[in-house]
Amino acid sequence: MGQLIAALLHLQSVERQLTQAHRRLKNRNKAVSTQKQRIKELQEQWQLQHDRVITRRKEGDSLELDLQTHEEQVAKLRQSLNTARTNKEYAAVLTQINTIKADNAKLEEQALKVLQEVDTIRAEADSTNGKIELEKQHLAKLEQENQEEIVRLQGIIDNLTSDRAKAAAEVPSKELAIFDRIAANYDGEAMAAIEIHGKKPPHEYICGGCCMSLNAEHANALRVRDQIRMCNNCGRILYLEPQVENSNT
Repeated sequence: MGQLIAALLHLQSVERQLTQAHRRLKNRNKAVSTQKQRIKELQEQWQLQHDRVITRRKEGDSLELDLQTHEEQVAKLRQSLNTARTNKEYAAVLTQINTIKADNAKLEEQALKVLQEVDTIRAEADSTNGKIELEKQHLAKLEQENQEEIVRLQGIIDNLTSDRAKAAAEVPSKELAIFDRIAANYDGEAMAAIEIHGKKPPHEYICGGCCMSLNAEHANALRVRDQIRMCNNCGRILYLEPQVENSNT
C-alpha cells in the first residue's frame, strides 16, 4: 500500500471516529430537545383545555343569567294574575308564564349540559397537567444524566479534532480536498474497500461502499500505483485491503 492511500486510510479512521462522536453528541442533545418539545406540546394542549373551560363556563353563566331573568319575569307575571280583570286577560298571562317555563326547562337542560362539559374538560386539563409534571421530572433526570456524558463526548471530539488535523496534514492538499468533499457527502465514509469475489479468474470486483460492480482496472492500478481511484458509481475513494493487495488474484 502506497504512502498516499495509507495516509488517506489513517485520515478515514479518525474521520469515522469523529463522525460517530458527533452523532452520539447530537443524539444526546436531541433527546433533551425532544423531551422539551413533548412538554411544550402538552402545555399547549393544557392551555387549549383551560381556554375551553373558561369559554364554556362563560356560556353556563350566561344561561344562568337568562334563567334568573326569566324567573323574575315569571314572578312579575304571577302578580299580574292576581290583578287580571277578565278571564281572557288571566288566560293570556297564564299562557305567557307557561311559555317562559317551557323556555326555562330548555335553558336548564342546556346549562346542565354545559356544566357537565366543563367538569369533563377540567378533568382532562388536570390529567394533562399531571403528565406535564411527570415529563418535567423525566427531563430533569435526562439532563442530569446527559450532562456528564456530553462533557465526556466533547472531550473526545476535541481530541479527535486535533488528531484529524494531524492526519490531514499528511495528505496532499489536492487529494485532501477530494477526501473532504466525499466525506461530507457520505457522513464521514469517504473510502471503500474493493471486494474481490470468486476463487478463480475472471473475478468479480465490487465496491464495498455501494456494492456495485467495478472494473478490474481499479484493483490492478492500485497494486502498482499510489493514486486516488474512485468508484464510478458512488464516487468513494477505493483501496485494497493489504491481504488482497499482496495476493496474486
